[in-house]
Amino acid sequence: MRIGAVSYLNTKPLVYGLAALAPRAEVVYDLPSRLADELAVGKLDVALIPSVEYFQNPDYAIISDACIGCRGPVLSVKLLSRAPMDKIRTLALDEGSRTSVALARILLRERYGLSPRLLSFPLGVAAEKVDADAVLMIGDRAMHPPAGFSHEWDLGDEWCRWAELPFVFAMWVARKELLPELGEIEIALSRARDEGVAHLDEIAERECTNVGLTYEQCLSYLRDNLHFFLGPRERRGLELFQEHAIRLGVAPTSGVGILPAPKLPREKTAALKP
Repeated sequence: MRIGAVSYLNTKPLVYGLAALAPRAEVVYDLPSRLADELAVGKLDVALIPSVEYFQNPDYAIISDACIGCRGPVLSVKLLSRAPMDKIRTLALDEGSRTSVALARILLRERYGLSPRLLSFPLGVAAEKVDADAVLMIGDRAMHPPAGFSHEWDLGDEWCRWAELPFVFAMWVARKELLPELGEIEIALSRARDEGVAHLDEIAERECTNVGLTYEQCLSYLRDNLHFFLGPRERRGLELFQEHAIRLGVAPTSGVGILPAPKLPREKTAALKP
């Protein structure tokens, strides 16, 4: 069993001790968009993929109540603009996550009726060197916004204020045909999240230097800006996001529904408790 995860700071609580909890699985790390591509072609069995990618395939199923979401400012997904937000004509897109791309486009359209021309913003290129009115930045580098941009949106905060619902950036997904084989994996993913959330201070201490944050900043980000539980309000937020993604043309009208994660038989759950 191959599990694909993201190497960003925001994923660390979801994979805390996962290798030990799922010893028969191989955990690999890549960008969210690449994980989605590898899941689609069968190179991965389970992957933490952008929510907009989940909408694409009716054969996908959410297999865990662990996710990466927010209920307010998220800090690590930002739209930076040299022009006022209602004057953006060109937008350079971070290639790391297609969900954040869709989110930025939805908010610009719904707030200002804008459909800016989309440009590439490759990894490794400094935002200051991108010839566009605005840039979308995600992940660790978004927490260190560059100079030269006079307007900034935290897209998590903008969505939560506009929709009055949480936003879910990514969740654990597998193909439905594999569900009978995923009982232990589902439990391992939820337990890894629970352990990670219980050890945020340890994660912050270990990772803060790697992302250029102080321990206090790192802990605050993990504890106060991120939400790792896929509950009923998160699912309603996903449904609303899917509706707007369909209108935008980045999700099919015949895509998946936002269904509850499958529940394991009680005896299987009990057998895997420590």
